This record gives sequence, structure tokens and C-alpha cells, in this order.
Amino acid sequence: MLNNLTECEEGDGGPNSQGDATSKESSPFINSSTSDVEKSQQYDGKNMALFEEEMDTSPMVSSLLSSLANYSNLTQGSKEHEEAENNEEARKKTVQAPRMGTIMGVYLPCMQNILGVILFLRMTWLVGVGGVLGTFIIVFMCCSTTMLTAISMSAIATNGVVPAGGSYYMISRSLGPEFGGAVGICFYLGTTFAGAMYILGCIEILLIYIVPAAAIFKMEGLEGAEAEAALLNNMRVFGTIVVSFMALVVFVGVKYVNKLALVFLACVILSILAVYAGVIKTSFDPPFFPVCVLGNRTLVSKGFDICAKTIEQGNATVTTKLWRAFCDSEFLNATCDEYFTNNNVSQIQGIPGITSGILAENLFTTFMEKNSILEKRGIPAVLDPEAPETNTNRYVLADITSFFTLLVGIYFPSVTGIMAGSNRSGDLQDAQKSIPVGTILAITTTSIIYMSSVFLFGACVDGVVLRDKFGEGVNGNLVIGTLAWPSPWVIVFGSFFSTCGAGLQSLTGAPRLLQAIARDGIIPFLRVFGHGKANGEPTWALLLTACICEIGILIASLDAVAPILSMFFLMCYMFVNLACALQTLLRTPNWRPRFKFYHWALSLLGMSLCLTLMFLCSWYYAIVAMVIASCIYKYIEFCGAEKEWGDGIRGISLSAARYALMRLEEGPPHTKNWRPQILVLMSLDGEQSVEQPRLLSLTSQLKAGKGLTIVGACVEGTYLNNQPQAQKADQSLRKLMEVEKVKGFSQVVISSNLRDATSHLIQAGGLGGLRHNTVLVSFPKNWKQAEEHHRCRNFIEVVRETTAAHLAMLVPKNISAYPSNGERFTEGHIDVWWIVHDGGLLMLLPFLLRQHKVWRKCKIRIFTVAQMDDNSIQMKKDLMTFLYHLRFDAEVEVVEMHDSDISAYTYEKTLVMEQRSQILKEMHLTKNEREREIQSITDVSRGSIRRKNPSNLHPQRSIAEESVGGSGEEKPEEESFRLSCPRQVQLIQGKNATPTPTSPTSPTAPTPAAMSPGEEVQMTWTDDTEKTNNPAHMMIFNSSLIKEMFSQSLEWENLNQSNVRRMHHAQKLNGVIVKKSQEAKLVLLNMPGPPKNRTGEESYMEFLEVLTEGLNRVLLVRGGGREVITIYS
Repeated sequence: MLNNLTECEEGDGGPNSQGDATSKESSPFINSSTSDVEKSQQYDGKNMALFEEEMDTSPMVSSLLSSLANYSNLTQGSKEHEEAENNEEARKKTVQAPRMGTIMGVYLPCMQNILGVILFLRMTWLVGVGGVLGTFIIVFMCCSTTMLTAISMSAIATNGVVPAGGSYYMISRSLGPEFGGAVGICFYLGTTFAGAMYILGCIEILLIYIVPAAAIFKMEGLEGAEAEAALLNNMRVFGTIVVSFMALVVFVGVKYVNKLALVFLACVILSILAVYAGVIKTSFDPPFFPVCVLGNRTLVSKGFDICAKTIEQGNATVTTKLWRAFCDSEFLNATCDEYFTNNNVSQIQGIPGITSGILAENLFTTFMEKNSILEKRGIPAVLDPEAPETNTNRYVLADITSFFTLLVGIYFPSVTGIMAGSNRSGDLQDAQKSIPVGTILAITTTSIIYMSSVFLFGACVDGVVLRDKFGEGVNGNLVIGTLAWPSPWVIVFGSFFSTCGAGLQSLTGAPRLLQAIARDGIIPFLRVFGHGKANGEPTWALLLTACICEIGILIASLDAVAPILSMFFLMCYMFVNLACALQTLLRTPNWRPRFKFYHWALSLLGMSLCLTLMFLCSWYYAIVAMVIASCIYKYIEFCGAEKEWGDGIRGISLSAARYALMRLEEGPPHTKNWRPQILVLMSLDGEQSVEQPRLLSLTSQLKAGKGLTIVGACVEGTYLNNQPQAQKADQSLRKLMEVEKVKGFSQVVISSNLRDATSHLIQAGGLGGLRHNTVLVSFPKNWKQAEEHHRCRNFIEVVRETTAAHLAMLVPKNISAYPSNGERFTEGHIDVWWIVHDGGLLMLLPFLLRQHKVWRKCKIRIFTVAQMDDNSIQMKKDLMTFLYHLRFDAEVEVVEMHDSDISAYTYEKTLVMEQRSQILKEMHLTKNEREREIQSITDVSRGSIRRKNPSNLHPQRSIAEESVGGSGEEKPEEESFRLSCPRQVQLIQGKNATPTPTSPTSPTAPTPAAMSPGEEVQMTWTDDTEKTNNPAHMMIFNSSLIKEMFSQSLEWENLNQSNVRRMHHAQKLNGVIVKKSQEAKLVLLNMPGPPKNRTGEESYMEFLEVLTEGLNRVLLVRGGGREVITIYS
């Protein structure tokens, strides 16, 4: 890192060289405010003139190497390196070089954590119950798991500098914040419950083997469940006292705990050496260690003093305490227990020695039910199967039901602690060397100790003694203590102090682990535990740790607590193996461990073993641990801080994405897999804020298809000059996407003009096969205004480009009227007007919308249009069948639209539209002048119609008033307007007129025979004039109004007949839609295609305007030219 730079020797620049001696504030590779003059002086004589301008971001090699040479590991729980660099206090402190090597820093701490309470209190019992072979399998499996985990951990630890933080740091930086946080919490809980287990072991040794009289709840005279309850209550009371005392010690002086660690470790080593010495001694001088047996049942030694029914005292036979325990009186003629009467009392050697051959007897398992009596193998016993069991409290009983998986759960905590060395990585002289060597050496040593213990205990100690968990048959002695030399008290006190030390270490390490997680900020509700005392001691984390530890104390049973912490440790080890396997298989460029003796197969094997052991120990605890980890994972994913640590999960996501993209390139998706991959084109204001946020609300409501979403925006300018604006725009998009809950990507393009930028987005959006297939853009507002003309042209170009690219297009009109994600429609309809079929997108969109809570209660209605020669009844049946096969629930209606002549109003509207277009193209006026000119032309046109017919400025009857039903009877419209003159001339549509559907109709004059003075002159619209196109055929009237009519007719004939026809169709269709769907919550409508030439752009916008006039919410839909729905499964 760049902090703590020290003065270097003279460099190439001479004695005044400042390359390495500058402080951090003026360092050339930190963004500083050094002036150009100072820079030139600073690098004078360094031959760096060519790179002076880049020194802010590219440091000199000498400076960089100097900073790396003075790098120091951060304290446990601190934030990232970059955050620590900005801490001036950290810069000013003089960091001492780490002093600990492999033995003191890794090997001995791992030994102390691995060898502990289970070895002293449960190992002999495990051998007795599980047998030598079964226990050896358990030990081998557990030790293999930790060895494989250590190999994976060594690879991770040597892949770069590991700051203090140990296993949590390695897992979180390898698997990401989600996995890191989940596994970090599991590791924390495992360490905390390990503290509870050590404390329970400490109390067990104290109350059973050292000072039994100190028990508050007396167990003398109690039997069965009452005695068990008294023991557990004693454990709870004393455990709570010890937890409180240890927490106080850690709070007041943690440095004393670290200093006492070596003392506690010495106790462990002396105890183990005493056991090995005792084993050697049994080979030539077995200790006298008698065990009293009645028949084949082991007796509790506290109930008698002599292992016999009677003894000879003088010339008389006297009964013993054992007699009185089984008989109703001390006399020989007393009534005694039947089993006592039928079987003899014998005394066996509890520790026959390693050369006795007892190994063969202890080779196989002896699982027992709870409260069953310990029985000696090979001794005959007389037992009446029908006789009831009596005086069971006189025998040594099994306290729990034992089975193989229980033994695994109880034993596994004895091999945990392999990460003690990695947790001290900040204090190691060479962590990359010490962690692998020290950890693997410690695991090898402890594995040898455990495996040899299994065979030595099975070869030296009798089975009944091994299965006697609390030493009830051997005068309450610790079983492993009876084997030790020179005295059992060596083991008793050694194990007591070792469990005390291990408990203190757990209460010291667990709060710091929690503090590290809290300070990383990945779990928001834990941030309070990142604070502590002024010296950094985690006060609040210690308090929480003590409370969780108290939960384990209240469980009170060491055998019940052991599987709990086994789960959490196994989960932690499983993810360490997973991290190594992922990094190896992904072959990330940064994965270059110095430790070379690893392989992804070993890591996967270790992960499989961890998962197997989890369910072997306790399947329900395993499920609970996984649920806890999963909940934490999802919490961090949704609520936690986003961290980019270059973790392996991001790497596997990248590899999976690359693989999926390559697969997508193989061909277009099947119709069944088609879903809208939407490119949303957003417009920005001058402040780079989004102008129409409801566009993203609609996007969110359309995302039931779970497809890709790209939210694009354009910034006008050059990339070099406008990059800050683009970044601001990107932030605005991301913020709005987060508010609207749109999951996707934002993309801002900078170009010299907005038209090209939009084109770039449409062309280059997406990657490979994961590209947008639908473009969502809002209908331009106020497009008729001159200053908005460029938006109109851009919109039409977008329509053209999407059509050319075979992309679907969605154009919401009146987007501000669309509902937000917080609104709910309790009723209403979504109306679909299916005019042409362009792939089925029009049918799919309402289904997707109804998946969202905003539109969920709306019903779908589908309208389609029948032409003159269509059978509307059959069309309705076919459409209902089609919807049934598509599994869509919708109402169906077929609308009949009959052919009709074009009204004069249509001609007038087309004329005004073309005049406006011509003026916008030809006039080079100012903005205000252009608006006034357009307005005047509009007024003149309207005045022309107003003079002709003051009372009827629009057709007398709208197309929307057609009667639409099942009948195919033709009911043509009579569209006319009256000419006010002395001789009224009425232009009407004759009922017998048959205009050609494919060509527009033109006004023509009636024949002279059709006229008579004083009558209305009927002028019928026919195709004749279109063919002749000759005004000479018109009748001449003796009125100036008739001359005006001829002039108007000439203007109409000069119109673009294609525009007239389109305007006519737009008006007719709009009238029908308004009549049927004016109250609908949303109208979906086929969007007409754009004009092929650029002369009709304004006309196209006018057609769309007329088509959607009078509707509140309209979504214009244009398909991409391929089928998107199918009736097949």
C-alpha cells in the first residue's frame, strides 16, 4: 500500500531526489494539486519529462516498489486498503514489522485449538461405543476433511497478500459479499458455540472430577432423570458465571489472554505426553485399576467399598455394603434382587495393558440405548427375560442413545481450529509461507495424535471403562486420567486449564470476526457491532457474543452443543473448498497461488466430505444451518451494500454468461422462448434528468416475461467534453430504475447529434445473442410545434430503423397518463384492436401486463375488423378458438367497417396537413413567424368550411355511429354538407354509389338531366372525375359561391390521393375505437408503418394523431416480423 512511506537512499536523481521520500499528500501517484512548476521541479533530473502529465495516475516504478516494500497488513476487521489509505492517523503511525514465524504464529495456535475438550472428555467414550474400527473411520474422515480444507485454504492464502481477517476475508473475497457474509456469520456462530462447548467442558471437569461438593443442585441420592436434571442445572448456573467472568476478562485485558495462551498450550502438551507415557508404562507395569462387575453388569463404585457380596470376618460371614444395596436387610436370609442372587460379583482389570490383547474385544461397535446398563463382553450372566429391572441406579447406565452419526457430530469439533493460523495472518512475518506449512503440519500432528489415541485406548483399556463416560465405575475418575502417568491429576488439571484457555480464545476471536463483518458494511443491521472502545476493542460485539454463548450454556449438554458448532464449521470449510475449486476451474488471471500442491478435484472432494458430514452429524441441524446461511445470503443480496471484490462468484457469473451468450449465438430463439427484450429510449432534460419517468413504470409492468431490459439515453456532444454529463445521466437512469424496480442495464451514448446517438443505441445495444428485440419509445409531445420538429423527425427515423432491423416497437401515447407502479385498477378493460397480424405481439402484451398488480384486475377485450366480404360470425368463432388454444382469457368482438365515400371534411383535413408540411419545408422564417403563418393558414382553411356550412363543420354522422352487429346488411353513411345559396346545392353520397376501395374518390358534377331549376343540385362523389381529371365537366352556376366551390374542388384534386385515403381510414377507425373503447384503461392498437420516402413524414404523424384522437391511454404496437406466440406446447 501507499501509506507509511519511508525515506529511501539516494536515487538516480542525486541526494535531493524526492521520488520516494515525498509524503502521501504530495505523492506523484495520488491525485494531488501540485502546480505545473512544482511538477517540473519535482521530476527534474529524473528523465520523466515525457510522463509528467500522467504522474497523477501512473506512479514511477521506484515509488511503487518502495510503497510495496513498506506495505503492512491491516488490523483485523478494518476496511479495504483504499479506505485505510485515506486515514491520516494510520499514515502517521509507525508500523512495526511482524515478528511471528511459522511455529509461534501458526503451528502452535492451531495445535492449541485442535487439541481440546473432546480429546480429554469424550475420546475414550467414542472408542468404547464406536469400536476401534468405527472410531478410526470417523477420525480419518474428519481429519481428511480438515486436511483437504487446509490445502484449499493454503492455496487461497498464498494467492496474494491476506490482510488480517483470516478465513472470513478469504471466503468473502473469493466468493463475494453474499457468500462471504453468510459464511462469515456461520463461522462466527460456530466460534461462539465452540466457546460455549469449551466452557461446558470446563464446568464438567470442575464439578465431576475436581470439586463435586461445589454443586449447587446436589446429585447425591438422586436417580435417573432427577440426577440428570440436577447435573444440567449445575452446568447452567456455573456456566453462566464462567461466561460472565470470561467476558469481563476479555473486556478488561485481552492482552493477558494472549499472553496466557502459551501457558494453556503447555498444559495441553503435557497432558498428551502424560497419556503416552502411561500407555508405554502399561506394556510392562499395568496399573491396578479394578472394576466391579455383577454378572456382566458394571456397578457404580460409590455404592460400596468392597467388591464382594460377603466377606469372612473372623469365623463369621458378614455382608457388605454391596449386599445391603441389593437386599432388604444385612442378614444372609434377606430377600435380595433376583439378578443379584443369580449372578456372582467379580472384579476385572480396567486397564489390562497394551500387551493384554483387549484390542480384539474393543474392535467393533457397541451402541447403546439411553438408560441401558453397561455390560462386560465375554462374562456369562443369568438373566430372567421376564423379570422386571430393579435397582438400576446401582449400575452404570448410558446417559444417551448412541449411534454412528451422533459420534460423528460429537467428534468433529475436536478437529476444528485449523484456521487459527490464518486468523493471525496480520501478525506473521511471511504469511504466504507460514500459513500452508504451519497449518498442514499442525493437522498432520493432531491427526497422528487422534488416530494413535484410538488404537492405544482400544488396546489398553477395557471396554466397560471406555464406555463409562463420567467414570462412575472407577470411583469418579476421568477415564483418560486413569491411563496417564505419573498421576491422573495431570490430565484433570491440564484439561481444565486447556478448556478455560480455549473458551477465552473463542470469546476473544469471535467478537473480532463479527467486528470485521460489521465494518465491511455488507450486512446493514450489524453495523452497530463495528464500533468499540477507543483502542478498537469490539465492545458491542463482545456483548452479543456473550449472549449467544449463553444460549449454548443453557442447552447445558456438551453432547448437544457439539453438533451445532459442527454444522457451522463444516459449512465454513465447505465454502473454503468451493472457493478454491471455483478459482481453479475458472482459471482467473489473478489466480496464481504460491502453494502449488492443490487441485480442483481435491477441493471438490473436501466440499463433498463437508456436506456429507453435515448430514451425518445431524440432518435437522444441517437444514437449520443452511436456512440461516440462505436467509443471510438473500438479505445481503437485496439489502446489503454492493461490494466489488473480484470474487469467484462474479467470475463464474462471467463464465456462465459467456457460455450462455455463445449458445444464444447458435440461432434465434424458438417462438416458445420469445420474450420482450426491451430497449427503452429515454429523453433527458438540460440537467440530465429523465423527462418521462412513467416510461420506466410501463417497462416494469411489462417485465413479467423476465427478459432483458436496456434503458438507453443520448447526450449530444463529444465524448471528451461531455463525459461528465453522460455519467450524471447514467446515475439518473440507475436511480430511476431502482425506484421503479426495473432490473436491467443502463447505457448512455454520446454523439454529435441525438439522431445518430439513438441510431447507435438501436444498432449496438446488447451483446451477442442477448440483444433487444423490442424498442419502447414515447410518442413525441407537441410535435406540431416548430421547435419540436426535430423530435418528430427523430421519432420517424426510429420507426424506420426498427422496421429495417426487424425489431418490435411499442409507442405509448400520453405516457404521463399511464399508471405508476403504486396504483391499482380495481376494474376496467384492456382493449386490443387487432387490425393486422404482425407476429402476435399485440396479443402477448395484455397477458404480460395482467401479470403485474397494477393491471391484474382488468379484463381483456379483443376487437378485430371485418371487411365487406368477410363472414363476421365465423371470424368471431375462429378468433375464440385461436384464443382458447393460446390459453388467453378474453372477450371477443368483431367490428364491421363498411366501405364509404370520403367526406369533404377528410379532404379539408388532408389539405391543411399538406399545406402545413409544405410551409415547414419551404419557409425560412423565425420561430414565432412560422407559428403565426401556420396558424393563419389553419384559420383560412377552417373559414372556408365555415362559410360553406355554418351549422355543420363536421360530417353529420360519424363512422363510429355505424351499427355493428352480427348482420351483414349494408347501411351506408350519408355524409354531406349543404351549400348556402339561392339555389341550394347539396353534395351527398348516393346510396347506390360504388366507389372503388383501392382508389380515392373525387367530387364530380351531376349531369344536366339530373338538375332542374329550383331544386337541390345533387353532386355525387364518383370515380369519373378521377379518370378525366377535367374541370370542364363541372356545371357552371350563376353564383359566386359556385365559383368558390369549383376553386375548392381544384385544390382537392391536386391533393396526394394516398394521403386522402389514409386520412379517411384513420378517421373511420378512430371513430369506431372511440365508440367502443373510450372508457378502457388501455387501448392497444396496431401501429401503421412509416412512409417509404421522406416527403410524407409530417403526414405520417398526422395519421397517427387522427388514429388515436379522443383516447386517454394508447399503446401503439408494431411487430418485428416474426411469430412470438404459438398454440403448441
